[in-house]
Amino acid sequence: MHARRRTVLTAGAAGAAGLVTACGSSADGDGDRSTAAAPETSRPAKPSTSAGAASADGSVPGGEVLGKASDIPVGGGKVFEEQEVVVTQPKEGEFKGFSAVCTHKGCIVVGVSDGTINCPCHGSRYSITDAAVVAGPAPQPLAAERITVTGGTIRLG
Repeated sequence: MHARRRTVLTAGAAGAAGLVTACGSSADGDGDRSTAAAPETSRPAKPSTSAGAASADGSVPGGEVLGKASDIPVGGGKVFEEQEVVVTQPKEGEFKGFSAVCTHKGCIVVGVSDGTINCPCHGSRYSITDAAVVAGPAPQPLAAERITVTGGTIRLG
């Protein structure tokens, strides 16, 4: 039994970051079903981008391309799940970037509607303007993510 435990701890050390950001277990008594869904909500660490080097695809330095500015509706936003970033456009031409990781249990937010960024796990909602908590059990706003918009392209960094 001890050998298995050592194996689990060794294997677990490599994936510890993913477990920390995954939703909590049902031990908190709030009906969280995330233990069964942990593989879907656990995310690997975001790849770092080097501002001084060209990316593998030959694109211009300045961060990973998220998408087109035209894909972000005014008064709404879009979740870039793979990068764990949500980009909003509160007013025409004003783009904001935030972490897509809910501050309550670490779930990934699923969408933006009616002026809020919405988490499916426990109903937390955040303002598209500053990511302040609007509703739900989230203890703090979403973290800001640095984004740039140039030539109609949104990039991290």
